[in-house]
Amino acid sequence: MSENILSVKNLTVKYISREIGVCHAVNNVSFDVDKGETVGLVGETGAGKTTIALSIMRLLQMPPARVVSGEILLDGEDILKMPNARMRDIRGDKISMIFQDPMTALNPIDKVGDQISEMIRLHLKMNRAQSAGKAAEMLEMVGIPSSRFNDYPHQLSGGMKQRVIVAIALACKPELLLSDEPTTALDVTIQAQVLNMMKELKNELGTSMVLITHDLGVVAETCDRVAVIYAGEIVEIGTADVVFEKRSHPYTLGLFNSLPDITGARKRLIPIMGLMPDPTALPKGCKFSPRCQFRDESCTREPIELRLESGTHFVRCLKAGMNRGI
Repeated sequence: MSENILSVKNLTVKYISREIGVCHAVNNVSFDVDKGETVGLVGETGAGKTTIALSIMRLLQMPPARVVSGEILLDGEDILKMPNARMRDIRGDKISMIFQDPMTALNPIDKVGDQISEMIRLHLKMNRAQSAGKAAEMLEMVGIPSSRFNDYPHQLSGGMKQRVIVAIALACKPELLLSDEPTTALDVTIQAQVLNMMKELKNELGTSMVLITHDLGVVAETCDRVAVIYAGEIVEIGTADVVFEKRSHPYTLGLFNSLPDITGARKRLIPIMGLMPDPTALPKGCKFSPRCQFRDESCTREPIELRLESGTHFVRCLKAGMNRGI
């Protein structure tokens, strides 16, 4: 049987401020990550994906953020209840994060080698010489010559900066890696190189991963399971194969219809009409109903629960399956 390394249960996060009121960023989200598994979180900007990742790392700025309810279990231990000292010990050691923008994630006034060796020195209790040697090895592992150890971030290209971020995240061989859109700022060729490198390192080190992305192609190549996020909720979750084949939620269908078709069977893309709902005033029923072509009055009455579609495939929709073949 599979063994969970991470279990997120009923996580609810709000941002509260006097100017905008209460922003419902994450709403009752639950999912598991098995050891060695990659789970993808997919959705539009503002869906709450990064907030979920920052909650797992316990890096939310409080205030304005507030974790209202839920549990985040790492190897059975609730991260949300850990003392700060304990959290500092596991952050970067058992659990690491690749941040979205390599241009701002690195300290511009420190050498890249020193930024890697600092993580190693803190968690693996090595002296400066030992940690520097290990950092040089990590640079080589991610495809950067160790001769660039003393370079500053501005001396590296965007792809090399992202590789340094990956080296920092993997330096202590974490059990769980959170990867927040790791290829957003990179060109297509470098995207492929970074993704292949991450897959190889993940397999080599046996690391589990939560991958946040907009790119369904990346999900298809990288993820074992996928959770589609909309307005802070999981609207569809299952194995990547099943979600890609069945596409039972209208929002999931919309994401796929927005992709170019290389076979030429579809001449025009079909966009999802409308915009994400205001997170300070979410619809009462289905959050996607204002943009859904299959909605009726029943969709707007009460919140919709995740329902079992088949096996381990769950969908948050009263009309699930009506959209197949469209």
